[in-house]
Formats: sequence, C-alpha cells, structure tokens
Amino acid sequence: MKSQFFKWSLLITLFFWTQWSFAQQVPIQGTVISDTDKLPIIGASVIEKGTTNGTITDLEGNFTLNASSGSIIQISYVGYLTQDVPVKGIPKQILLKEDAKALSEIVVTGYSTQKKADLTGSVSVVKMDDIENISTGNAMKSLQGRVPGVFIQSSGAPDGGATVRIRGIGTLGNNDPLYIIDGVPSKRSMNELSSTDIESIQVLKDASSASIYGSRAANGVVIVTTKKGKNNETKVDFRASLTAQDYSKSLELLDAEERGMVQWRAAMNDGVNPNFGVYNFEWHGDAATGYVLDKVIMPEYLDQQKTMKPANTNWVDEVGRTGLTQNYNVTLSTGTQKGRALFSLDYFNNQGTVKGTEYDRFTARINSDYSLINDKLKIGENFSISKMRKSLINAQSILNMTHEIQPIIPVYTLDGGWGGPVAGMSDRHNPVRIIEDNKQNHEDVVRLFGDVNLDLEVLKNLHFRSKFGIDYTGYWQRNMQLTYVSGFMSESTNRLDNSANYGGNWILSNTLSYNFELGKNVVDVMGGQEMMKYSFNAISAGRDVFASEDPDYMYLDAGESNKRNAGSATAYSLLSYFGKVNYSFDNRYLISATVRYDGSSRFGANNRYGTFPAFSFGWRLSEESFFKAAFPYVSDLKLRYGWGQTGNQEIGDFASPALYQALYGTDPTWDSDHGTAYDISGTGTGDLLSGYRRTQQMNADLKWETTTQNNIGLDFGFINQKFSGSLDYFTKSTKDILINPPYIATIGEGGSRWVNGATLDNKGFEFILSYNDKIGDVGLSVTGNISSYKNKVVKLPEDVINSYAGNGNDQTILGRPLNSMFGYVAEGIFQNQSEVDAHVEQTGKGVGRIRFKDVNKDGKINDEDRTWLGVADPDFIYGLNVAVNWKNFDFSMFWNGLVGYNVNNEVKRYTDFISFFGGHNYGKRTLDAWTPQNSSSTIPALSLNDNNYESRYSSYFIENASYLKLANMEIGYTIPEHLLKSVYMKNARIYVMGQNLLTVKKTWGDDAFTGVDPETPNLSYPIPFSVTFGVNVTF
Repeated sequence: MKSQFFKWSLLITLFFWTQWSFAQQVPIQGTVISDTDKLPIIGASVIEKGTTNGTITDLEGNFTLNASSGSIIQISYVGYLTQDVPVKGIPKQILLKEDAKALSEIVVTGYSTQKKADLTGSVSVVKMDDIENISTGNAMKSLQGRVPGVFIQSSGAPDGGATVRIRGIGTLGNNDPLYIIDGVPSKRSMNELSSTDIESIQVLKDASSASIYGSRAANGVVIVTTKKGKNNETKVDFRASLTAQDYSKSLELLDAEERGMVQWRAAMNDGVNPNFGVYNFEWHGDAATGYVLDKVIMPEYLDQQKTMKPANTNWVDEVGRTGLTQNYNVTLSTGTQKGRALFSLDYFNNQGTVKGTEYDRFTARINSDYSLINDKLKIGENFSISKMRKSLINAQSILNMTHEIQPIIPVYTLDGGWGGPVAGMSDRHNPVRIIEDNKQNHEDVVRLFGDVNLDLEVLKNLHFRSKFGIDYTGYWQRNMQLTYVSGFMSESTNRLDNSANYGGNWILSNTLSYNFELGKNVVDVMGGQEMMKYSFNAISAGRDVFASEDPDYMYLDAGESNKRNAGSATAYSLLSYFGKVNYSFDNRYLISATVRYDGSSRFGANNRYGTFPAFSFGWRLSEESFFKAAFPYVSDLKLRYGWGQTGNQEIGDFASPALYQALYGTDPTWDSDHGTAYDISGTGTGDLLSGYRRTQQMNADLKWETTTQNNIGLDFGFINQKFSGSLDYFTKSTKDILINPPYIATIGEGGSRWVNGATLDNKGFEFILSYNDKIGDVGLSVTGNISSYKNKVVKLPEDVINSYAGNGNDQTILGRPLNSMFGYVAEGIFQNQSEVDAHVEQTGKGVGRIRFKDVNKDGKINDEDRTWLGVADPDFIYGLNVAVNWKNFDFSMFWNGLVGYNVNNEVKRYTDFISFFGGHNYGKRTLDAWTPQNSSSTIPALSLNDNNYESRYSSYFIENASYLKLANMEIGYTIPEHLLKSVYMKNARIYVMGQNLLTVKKTWGDDAFTGVDPETPNLSYPIPFSVTFGVNVTF
C-alpha cells in the first residue's frame, strides 16, 4: 500500500512539475548598451534573479536566455548600476547607467568631507572589507603592503604593537603619525580600538591634505571613522573568531652534546685543553684531519649539591606554546530619518606563543546622532570605553634567555627547585622561572575616548559645527619580584613596586562652513578654531621584605623595609586657528587652499606660534569635451599638484624652560655625579644644606620643526573604472629639527639644551593599480601597489654629528640616509697561511679567520678602513591583493614584501661565534664553521677568543632581508538567504583564514638572510603562523 502510494505521489509530482516547467520557460533576448555613450557592453552578467540560470553578453552586447515568464532578469556590469527587468515586456535594448560611486565616494579629510573625484591631495582610502576579519589587536598592522607609502613594522606580541611610518622618516625624533578618530586627535597607537568598530580609514600623506592639522601633521595623518547606524534599518551583527597560532620557525640552537662539540673544536683550534667547565672529552689524533672527537663526557651532576643532573633542554620549546586568540563582537544598530544609533560590545583576548604573554581587551561603544528643528540642528556623540590588561612578562627578554642559557641545564632540580647556571657558565636566568615568577604581574589600562558634537544650519548652506572631545587614560601596574635560587644565581629579598598614572587631553573645536554654487562654479569655505589641553600625573611606591609571597598578601603596607615613593606631573596646551577653501569649475578645474596658525606651550616665548599654509590644484582631463571624444575608454583622468607645510612638536612638555632638580645634599664622596652637597670643609661629610641642580638650560627661541612638501599626482580610470589607480611623486624637506645635543658639564654650569638645528630631506613615489570585473557569477578584484622613498641628512649641528654613523671627520652622515650603516668590509675567510702572510697588517689574523678589507690602502686594518655598508631602509615596499567570488563562495589572498632591505643581523653573533659570549649556548650554524676539511664554509673557524676582533661592526653581519610573504589567505561561504529565514537571520557567513603562511627570502650569496623571519630580523617576538575560524551573522 505504501509502495503504491509513493509511486502515484511521485508520478503526479513529476507530471505537474514538468507541465509547470514547460509552461513557464520562455526564451528572451536583448542587447545591453551604455546609457552614456550608447555603445554595447561586452560581458555584462544577465541572470534570472534568485537562481543560477544566467549568461553574459557577447561582443555586440547581445544575449539569449530561457527564463520563467514571471521572473525578474538582473543585469549587472562593473562600473554600472545593476538593473532589474521583468521578463514580461522586456525591452529589446536595455540601458545601463554608469555607477559614479567610485568617483563620488565620500572621503573624510580635515574637519570636512569631499568627493573622491574632487580631491587634489594625496589620500589613500583603506577598504575595511579586506582587513576586518584579520585577527589582530591593532588594525594598523593589517595595512602593511596595502597602502602605498606606508611602512609598518610589528612583531607577534599579543598587544598588537606596530611602528607606522608614512612616506619614510621625516625627523630625528618621534616619527609617529597623528591619528584622528571621529574628529578627535590622538598620538596613541590604535591597539585599544576594536577593528570591528571601524567604518573607514583614510591616510593623508602629503602636506596639501594634512596641513589643516598643522603642528602635528608632519609625519602624516590617519583618519579613522567608526561605524554608525543606518537610516531605516535595524539589525544585530554578531561576529566570532577563534585563532590558533604557533611559531612559523624558530632559531635552531645546539643541543647539549653539540654544545660540547663546538667547545671542543674551538679549544683544539686555539691549542688549549678543552676539558674545562662541565664538559670533558675523549679524542685521538688523525694524520689527515689532525684531531677527531670520540666522545663528549658529561658529569653525573652539574652542581656540588648533586641536585642537577645534565639535561638536554630545548629552551625554546619550554617557553613556547600554541597561542590562542578569541574575538567576539555584538553590534546593535538602528536608524530612522530623524536619528541613528549604534551600540557595540567587543572582547579580544590573545594568549601569545610565548608562555605567560597575554593581552585582554574589552570595549564598549555607543555612537548616535539625531536631527532636530526640521533637520536644521543635528547633535551626536561617539564614545568608547576600553579596559585592557597586559602581562608584564617581557617576551623579548625571555626569547633572549632561551638563546643564551645552556641546554645541559635542567628546568628543575631533583628536589623540585629551579635549574640554573653553575661555575663556568654565563649568568643567564632560567626563562621558565622568569615566566612562573612573573605570571601574576600585569598592567591595567582604562581608556575613555569620544566626543559630543553638533551641526547647526544657521542659514541655507551655512553650517556651524562644534565638537568637544576627550581622550583620558588610567593606568595601574603591579610588579612583584620573588625570592629564588637558580644555580649560582639567587635573590633573597622580595619586593613589590606599584605605579599608577592618569591623564589625557580634552579638545574643543568650532568651525563655520559655507558652500554655494554659481553657474559652473562650486565654492566651499570653512574656518575654525581649536583648543587642546593635555595633562598627566604619575605616582609610584615600593616596599621590600614581605613575610609571604602570596599575591593576596603582598601589598605595600605589609612590606618591612626600603620604603620608596615618587611622583611626577606634566602638561601642555595648543591653541589653533585654521581655514580652508575648495573651488571647482565645471567639475574640471579644482583648487584647494588651507592655512593653520598653531600655538604650543612646548616652545619658547619668542617662537610659540607657527603658520602652516598649503595649496593644491587639480585638472580633470577626463571631463574635457575634446578628451572624451578622443579617449572614450578613459573614465577618469586627473592631474594633481600640491604644496604645503606642516609642523612637528614632538618633544617634552618642558623642553624650553630651564629645569632644576632638588637633590637634597647627596654626599659627593660616593655620588660625585649627583647631588648638591659640596665638601667645602674638606672633611668629606658633605653637610651643605639642600639645594638644586640644573638639568636643562632655557631656550626661549625654540620653535617648530617645519616640513615642506611638494606632491605631483595622477589619478586614472579606464573602461568605466574597471581599471583604476594613481601615481604620486613627492619631495619632503624638514628644517629646524629639534635635537638635544650632548654637553660637557663644568663647575657652575650644567644641563642639556634643546635647539633647532638639523635638516632632513625625503623623496619618493607611490603607485597603485586596481582591476575589478564580473563575468557571469565570477567576480574578480586585483589590487597591486608599490612605493619607494629615500631620505638624506642635509644638516646637523657640529656637536651631534658623531652621534650618527660615520667617523666624524671626512665621512659623516651628512648627505647620506639617516639609517646608513658604517663599518668594516669583510672579504671572506683566510684559507691558508700564504693568504694570511700576503694580507696587510691585521691584528689577530690567521687561517680560518675573517679577512677585512684595507679600504684606504695604507697597509693596515684600523678605524680608517671603515666605510658605508648599506642602508637599513627598503628600496621598495609592495603588496598584491587578489579577491575572487563565485556565487556564495569567496576567496582572497594578500601578498606583501620588501625589496633591497638591508639589516644588521645581530642574531649571527649567537649563531656563528662562540667567542663573543663565553658560557652561552649557540646556534647550529657553528657546527658548519670553517675547518681545513670544510673550507667552503662562510662561517669563520671556532675560537674561544676574539683575537681577530670579529665582533666589530662589519659587512659580515649585514644581510639582505628582502622578502615576499603570503600574509593572508581567506576562504568564505555565505549561506543562502532562503536557508536563514526560518532562524530569522538576514545574513550569515563562515570563513577560514590563514596568516603568515609562506615566506620567500634570499637564501643564497654572501648577503643571504640567515635569521628566522626577515620581517622581524633580530631577536624580537616572532610573528606566528595562524589559522582563524570565524562566523559573521546578521539578524
């Protein structure tokens, strides 16, 4: 019965389905043409909406498709607005209108917004879609290689710290850019801001775009706008991601037996008995090779107490772990025609790949705006509060210890204590103990950031805007130092140090703007005033000797001795006036001019104020009628030129006045460098009453650093912006650079003195090219960029020249890049005694040792043979992003890299030599050191002594750290809408992402990179390999 019922049901279903299908399917055909030039559009996508049934137009814009009679046909093409057309009554010709979105995109600039097409300065706009899923505590880290002219260096530290440089190095001091977050300026990094909260990032690179920020814009400006609610839309967004991370590679170190082998080889090379320290050896003579090691003998116990047996500890593994990063975000947003609101909660936790390192952040945000009085008045606010906790374990120090402490040392002693160095070893701490004893030490930071604002339309097109912003931070640190015994290293006194500070700034800005059109003339005028006040207060206290080391007991009042405390405070203020005029004629000719007048309390009374002007021009050739007729495929072509000046005030808050320090009669018989007690009586008692010592001399003429920039650029687009890009060339000169020269203190005078005295020039270019297209169901987006910059020190005061590379005489840093490297030239290794005898006078030379070049040809190696070895700046920075989507699947990958990046690889001092750091462990490269039987090695013969002075700064340590990295790869799937309706979801996407997946580096030649990761070339926190699983859901 059931079988018959099933058969009939199936037959009836198939019959009606067949009849419906044949009845509804109808053939349609048409031609898709451009509404602008009436030319056919080739490759336009023609799809039956809601299905996968579709085709593309041919070379003449024609298409043919069978579709259901009651359906909708959706036609789309890159650079045009998508159009929906009913099958019933579909026209023979379908006109697609150009989508001017790319050119009419609104870009946030100084105190205002502009259409991207009207920009005359150099501004880069970051697509947040490309980076918002990247698991990092700092959104700026994700921009490396994505924005031309921006160079970002970072490590794998959990807190996401990053060094950002825009168009190179512009000063000898602080080169950090200015961050403008929702209109509020800040010099703090962005690791306290949730990436999910960011709507857009714009980078203002040249003076014509950044000079509106005047005194703080010399290093570039990063403008961040956070998300808002949208009109007539209410939704809940939930994002969650889980990231596993591990070392992509670690330094290869010797094991316990190998450590003995290199000690034996070095001793035999030096002709001394190798049986010293904890190692003994058995060996025999060999006619062919000299000596052969038979056995490495380790003692039964390392210490006299017989608590430490020899081990084979891999210290890198002992301190490392698989790190875990979690990020959760919930955002509620709503909006009407009268108001919008957004509330978000974000939790980010990163447990680093070094044990004990952790960063924990909780952020709450509320953004809202409302329209009142018939939309004449708009009020709003943007506030966030963040609570961060960071462990005080110094990962850099921990990693250094793992490279230095010997593997023969056990982690723990037989009686449960800490293993540690014994006689004959270096005094290197047990890194596992350091982690364990510091796991309760941390710092807490609370940051309140935001603003309230209003926009009043006084008259038609006349707007008064006011903003009051705050950026306040509270900081607390607790640092317990416990007693321990670890080999011959010990500490018998415990201690506690607490420190706290609070401070920040408030800012009040008021602007009046007016815009009008007169025929083809469009004018925007804006003027404003801004004041800012910054203050900071800090206190610290400590005690020693606690009866218990329980964290719940170790508070200051329980300490029994050595009570200490300190406090400090600082403040500064800014007062500014500024104005801006934008003019456009017929959307073809563009002019912009700005000026800012800044006053800072940081400078001398004679130069407290500075003026920073700028102007720029633009010519949109693509809007000229003659150009349109001659080059119809060019959708955008704009020439730009800008000139401007910006300032820099990044010095101490009290750099100008004379400063004195109270030192309360310190006895000069034991502390001659400090104190105000003079031994007038000759008795050595130092009984002079309390006094003051001058620590800084006054300079009433101290003034701003001024950076002058020229920028010429070209923006272009072809085939309705299917291809688009820009090219910029810039020059930048910074004068009156602030420096603090060294001084020689004499009786009756003292203290350093800030002066203006240096000049630094920069020049470079930036190029970016994008391709966007869609063929049927496949969408493709490719963006590549490359940039380069060079700097040159033009001027330095005589008394500071020796502080930089060079010999201070005939070879100085003047006329050279700031990061130039200066030293000896290594010319390989002496292979035999004949080569040694034929070489010039070189102290310590010998077979197997490094041969240094006699640069000045005077027959001897000395300081006069030092020369220029390279520059620690990349020649080129580049990036390539490729994104593909097909139906509900999406895929993207991002590559970035550096070319011509020379570094001083300090790691080679550990991996190639044992004479620099006696009693350490060393790298496995020492096993391949030069011997008569291994004469092709580029590593010098092992020795216990550095008689040849191979530790000198030389080209031996200069390596090519150029690299190409697959920095990010992501695969995602968006669940179809019809599957989500039953669970009340609007959108859902799942994805998997990998970071730091592949590194291509130079591994051949004399300058091959021998370190772990060229992106972090020395012993910094390694950037991990990571895999992220995430989900984004909208309700």
